[in-house]
Amino acid sequence: MHTFDIKKQQHIYFIGIGGISMSGLAELLLFNGHKVTGSDARSSLLTERLEKKGAVIYYDQTVCHIPDDTDMVVYSAAIRPGNPDLDTAAARGIPTLTRAELLGQVMKDYKYSVAVSGTHGKTTTTSMISEILLEAGTDPTLSIGGILQTIGGNFRVGGSDYFVTEACEYTNSFLSFFPYIGIILNIDADHLDFFKDLDDIRHSFHEFARLIPGDGLLIVNEEIPRYDEFISDLKCRIITVGKSEKCDYYEKDISLDDNAHATFTAVCSDPDIPDRRFTLGVPGVHNVFNSLAAIALADELGIDPAITRKALKGFKGSDRRFQYKGDMPAADGSGTFSIYDDYAHHPTEIRATMNTALKLNHNELWVIFQPHTYTRTKVLIDDFAEVLAMADHCILTDIYAAREKDDLGISSDTLADRIRAKGRDCIHISAFDDIGKYVSQNCTKNDLLITMGAGDVVNIGEALLQKK
Repeated sequence: MHTFDIKKQQHIYFIGIGGISMSGLAELLLFNGHKVTGSDARSSLLTERLEKKGAVIYYDQTVCHIPDDTDMVVYSAAIRPGNPDLDTAAARGIPTLTRAELLGQVMKDYKYSVAVSGTHGKTTTTSMISEILLEAGTDPTLSIGGILQTIGGNFRVGGSDYFVTEACEYTNSFLSFFPYIGIILNIDADHLDFFKDLDDIRHSFHEFARLIPGDGLLIVNEEIPRYDEFISDLKCRIITVGKSEKCDYYEKDISLDDNAHATFTAVCSDPDIPDRRFTLGVPGVHNVFNSLAAIALADELGIDPAITRKALKGFKGSDRRFQYKGDMPAADGSGTFSIYDDYAHHPTEIRATMNTALKLNHNELWVIFQPHTYTRTKVLIDDFAEVLAMADHCILTDIYAAREKDDLGISSDTLADRIRAKGRDCIHISAFDDIGKYVSQNCTKNDLLITMGAGDVVNIGEALLQKK
């Protein structure tokens, strides 16, 4: 693997520079005086931000744009052989790194590198930790898989020894990292277009934990199946979080307000740390567990619990995490219905979002769901049908293929049939404009509508709100 020295100024070319993590790394290199160029399929707020900071970006990926003086090429997981830039880099002998490899090498320059992993909850937990460190005045460098309003983006360049990043398991990206502190929130069956099965996924998370040095720390969900087997050979210190009293950190006495915001007691097994009450600024009982990992980390870093309490209450969520978007006039003209948006694209995530929505005061629950990848839909179709049937009405878009070419004989019609078999209203509509018209004509006073999925389904709700 090519070794990158962030202190030695170079010309770096990014293929897919507009990605949520790629754009952040490009911004970090610009901040450190490197020359940055790159390509992407389209312009976005993230690429426009980079251009304002000095990056040169080409919006055509059908031809090569790599300048002759390029020292290194970085590419994202979405880039495959056959991409003109990537093939040219290989032909010219230009050193290349994946996004994850570059991020891992950047982490080496920070004493306290924190990597937040897990099948679900990474972005929210990373954002919670970020809010705490910012409130504590630690001046951290942050890499988040979503937009955090506090920093006005997904990346923040700090001047301290603290670096916090999400650690994604897909294509084993997180095995290129160098964490001093690792967090594992959960392990679930996902990304089965890459992993063979759940045991293969467990193996990758185990290898991630083994990256933590002996003087480092792992904060881990003690309720991960076969947990003892999972941690048996780790050399680092371990702190467990969960619901059981045998965990180092657990919660009790949870109550929810009318907006599903939780207040709870965080209990620590350390007798020197008293029980403390926390109130979250984001809805959902599932976020209590996410916050426990953040609380445990804050305690380890010596942050005043009053700061942690203030940060968690003030954190209102990252974009696309049960995000309130606005209200629309109801079909009968008697009032309004509310539109929310959520990134959930796995049955476990959808269930958590549904449970949160059902606790809010509403008439009927509508979900516009965009299935994400044929593989995930095919393997988990019964689980998808079960959780989507929690809604009163479900509208399915076409499956968002993302990186996949083979539809595996699966479609949204197949999923719609499974949901209707459970006695729930479900319809498949391909065109986003038609979906918008349908809900406008059918959502009534006090209904709750969620656009849900990891693709571009968010555009449906935003288009509706622009027309009201």
